[in-house]
Amino acid sequence: MAKLFEPFEIKDVVFKNRIVMAPMCMYQSDKEDGMVTDWHRIHYPTRAVGGVGLIITEATAVQPQGRISAQDLGIWDDRHIEGQAEIVRLMKQHGAKTGIQLAHAGRKARVEGAIHSASALAFDENYKKPAEMAPADIEETIEAFKKGAIRAKTAGFDVIEVHAAHGYLINQFLSPLTNKRTDAYGGNAENRYRFLRQIIDAVNEVWNGPLFVRISAHDYSNGGMTPEQYVEMCQWMKQQGVDLIDVSSGAVVPAKISVHPGYQVPFAETIKKQTPIATGAVGLITSALQAEEILQNGRADLVFLARELLRNPYWAYTAAQELDADLEAPVPYKRGWV
Repeated sequence: MAKLFEPFEIKDVVFKNRIVMAPMCMYQSDKEDGMVTDWHRIHYPTRAVGGVGLIITEATAVQPQGRISAQDLGIWDDRHIEGQAEIVRLMKQHGAKTGIQLAHAGRKARVEGAIHSASALAFDENYKKPAEMAPADIEETIEAFKKGAIRAKTAGFDVIEVHAAHGYLINQFLSPLTNKRTDAYGGNAENRYRFLRQIIDAVNEVWNGPLFVRISAHDYSNGGMTPEQYVEMCQWMKQQGVDLIDVSSGAVVPAKISVHPGYQVPFAETIKKQTPIATGAVGLITSALQAEEILQNGRADLVFLARELLRNPYWAYTAAQELDADLEAPVPYKRGWV
């Protein structure tokens, strides 16, 4: 059997295959209130019908000022639970497990009013300058992640992923390029990790399901983080009960990145083998053979697809045909999936 279509289990949650839809911002919350819309009700269940094993919905803000845009989904208010629960129900109807990515944009937020970061440094000339977070701001944000986890649990999600990548708030604390603090949250690696450590601890107080963390394993800039440096932090995450590291890269500072098919897979392999911990590989993975090679050679445990699932919601069917694997068709589609 193709490894791509083997089940994978974490904490009694069984994913029917190793195909994961990576979180991708949709910017479709049309009233600037963080609410689920008809777009989400169609977009996510379509990928479940297509056979994806785990669908992680887009970056979902734990605070209004933590939105990447005013059109982001939110989980900062109990009013968000009903809509989130609806898309969970629709995805699960078709056999997919469901995940939510808890997020805070930090200095990359494009919303009205003040924004915050680890240090008072703008991303570039097109972004607002953030205020350095005071201890009270840090405590409030940690509590917001915790409350977001409570709401995610109430909505019925199977997986929580903490977004610590792509130059957003947690990543801004982790990288020495963006964290110039001189208090307990800045300086050495242990101090820069403290914010994420406290968020993970807070989430663990209210959540006992699979817990993922997305990281940017490489900053692509002198003095920035590298996969080898992240190994130590991933070891700390494992000690805290994190189950899987979703390994992406870049975007904490403007940088030139040479991209090619599978360009981030070696980072996932490094984290997996040197931590060791389960990993997800992402980044220009488009073909079934490419995904199967990653899994067969032990480079990652799950394969995260992003843009390819925007192009083809039924990629799992295409992959099953290519790998000569069995994939159960939705009953209405059986006449076509032969």
